[in-house]
Amino acid sequence: MSNRLLVLGWHNIDPTPGFPDPPGVGRLGFAKQLRTIARFGNVLSLGDALARMEAGEPLPPRAVVLTFDDGYLDNLELGVPMLAEHGFPATFFLVPGFLSGMVGAWWEDLSAAFERARAPRLSVGDTVYDLSTPAARETAHEAVRGAVKTLDHASRVAEVARVSEELNPAPTSVGEGLFMDWGGAKSLLAAGHEVGSHTVTHAILERETEAAQLTELSDSRRELESGLGITVDTLAFPNGSASDYSETTTRLVSELGYRCAVTTRPGLAGPSGSPYEMRRVILTPTDDLSTVVSKTWRKARTTVGRRVSALAGR
Repeated sequence: MSNRLLVLGWHNIDPTPGFPDPPGVGRLGFAKQLRTIARFGNVLSLGDALARMEAGEPLPPRAVVLTFDDGYLDNLELGVPMLAEHGFPATFFLVPGFLSGMVGAWWEDLSAAFERARAPRLSVGDTVYDLSTPAARETAHEAVRGAVKTLDHASRVAEVARVSEELNPAPTSVGEGLFMDWGGAKSLLAAGHEVGSHTVTHAILERETEAAQLTELSDSRRELESGLGITVDTLAFPNGSASDYSETTTRLVSELGYRCAVTTRPGLAGPSGSPYEMRRVILTPTDDLSTVVSKTWRKARTTVGRRVSALAGR
C-alpha cells in the first residue's frame, strides 16, 4: 500500500486554437496514455482518494486520479467513451460561466483572433508588434497572452476584446461550441464521473481582491450544486501555478468547506501535504506519459530523501 497519489490533469483532447495540434493526433495520444495508465496505475476517483486519506487509510500502490479542467466538449464526446473502455472514473472541474455560455474562454478567444489576424501590426501600450508572418504573429501572441495573465478578470476580458478587435480576424465558425453546456455536465454525472469547481468565470484568483475571490469560489459551488443537483466540494485553481493563488485563497477555500483544491504544480499528492495545495501533473494528449511519470516519481523520491537527511542532521 502507499500514501502517495499521482493526480493527472488534462484540458482538451482534440486541437483547439488555444491548444493547436495536427488533427487526430490528440485522440490517438490520449488513447495511448490511457493504455499506459491501465498497465501501471490503480485509478481511483478523487472522492475515493480523499476519503481514504481523510480516514488515515493507505492508498493502493501506484494510486492515480484523473482530472480534466474547463469542460471542453471533447472531454464528453471523446474522453468519456475512452475512459469507459478501461472503467476509469475521472473528475471534471467545470466553470458555470462556460456552461451557461455567459463567459468566454479568454485564451481561446485570443488564440483564435491571432490565428485569423488580418491586421499588419498590433499596438499594446508602447509596443508595436509586427504581424506580417506566422512567426511574428506567434511572438506577439505569446507576449500578449503572458501580459493579460497578470490582469484581474475584468481587465483581462476587456484587453482581449480590444486586442481581438485590432487584430481584425477573418470571420469563421471554427472554434464555436468548444465547451459543454449544462446538459453535457449532467451527462458526465450519468456516466459515473465527478464534477468539481473551477470558479465562476475562470478567474486567476490571486489577481482578484479577497471579496472577488470569495464570490468566485462560493458562487461557482452554489451554481454547480443548483444546476446539477449534487454536492460540490472539490476545486481546481485556474492556471494553478504557485503565483496564481495565495494564503488568502487557501483560507477562503477551507472556510467555504471545500475538501481539496488541486494546483498545476507538478509532484505527488498525499496526506502529508495540504489538501488545499494538492500537486498535480498537467498533460497534453501528445505527451509521453511514461517519461512524465518517471520524472515525477524520481523527483518525489529525491525530495523525500533530502527531507529525511535534513531531519537526521538536526
